[in-house]
Amino acid sequence: MGFDLESLSDATSGAIGALVSTTILYPLDTCKTKYQAEVRARHQQKYRNISDVLWEAISTRQVLSLYQGLGTKNLQSFISQFIYFYGYSFFKRLYLQKSGNKSIGTRANLIVAAAAGACTVIVTQPLDTASSRMQTSEFGKSKGLWKSLSESTWSEAFDGLGISLLLTSNPSIQYTVFDQLKQRLLRRRLKRETGKEPSPEALPAFSAFFLGALSKCVATFLTYPAIRCKVMLQAAASDEDGINQAPQRNKSTVSDALCSIWKREGPLGFYKGIRAQILKTVLSSALLLMIKEKITKTSWVLLLALQKILSMTRGRLKSA
Repeated sequence: MGFDLESLSDATSGAIGALVSTTILYPLDTCKTKYQAEVRARHQQKYRNISDVLWEAISTRQVLSLYQGLGTKNLQSFISQFIYFYGYSFFKRLYLQKSGNKSIGTRANLIVAAAAGACTVIVTQPLDTASSRMQTSEFGKSKGLWKSLSESTWSEAFDGLGISLLLTSNPSIQYTVFDQLKQRLLRRRLKRETGKEPSPEALPAFSAFFLGALSKCVATFLTYPAIRCKVMLQAAASDEDGINQAPQRNKSTVSDALCSIWKREGPLGFYKGIRAQILKTVLSSALLLMIKEKITKTSWVLLLALQKILSMTRGRLKSA
């Protein structure tokens, strides 16, 4: 299909949006992850709510530890979002070209998003595991990326890969809902203003923020039990009180995580921390999509200019 400039533009703007949103919301993400990783009976819980995690960092003078693993998380977010948006845009364009349709339906959109998500997970899983272990380590005791990876086997680096592949349904649902709502909104607006069919156009910032928040809220609620199990599988072991916050890494499986939650916290434990998860993911996704919509046009112009410069350079080299 040649050089896919539109897919590259989507990937670049999506990756930059992920980088900014991850950095802004990282302290909230750290508190949320440590709270989710703790699996204890109610009378033994160290954290009664997410604010207890923040208070621990403040009281122990480890506020900067709320940013432990930020570099790894940013690297993982940038790479994963670049691959995801490139894959999503590429597969979507490929489907439209092969099918001859002018728009993509919901079912096809889910398949395309799942394929892009699966490619992303396989490539970035070791970074995801390392960043989760850094976040769930005791404040001030987090290891660096290289040490975290070098001390783990390949199988440990890919802890939670199966459930991560299952969770590709989360961004699939999110971006499908967002894309469908976006197209309906643009179609309604353009028909009202001009009476013409819609063409590719960026959403206003507020509309993109609202649709991003709504779509992520739906996806998070549907997949939250799997999200919590994934955090537990990837969490760093805790030496405190001789009780681990999560199952031992060399014995951890999805069934171990599910049984641990059921025995210690009951059925409501599967949704422990969902409010913090929704708050973080909704804000993150809304910011990501808002930033992406705003810089897509700029990245498109820059890539067009770059392509033109490269074409002129090649032409001069051939004529020389």
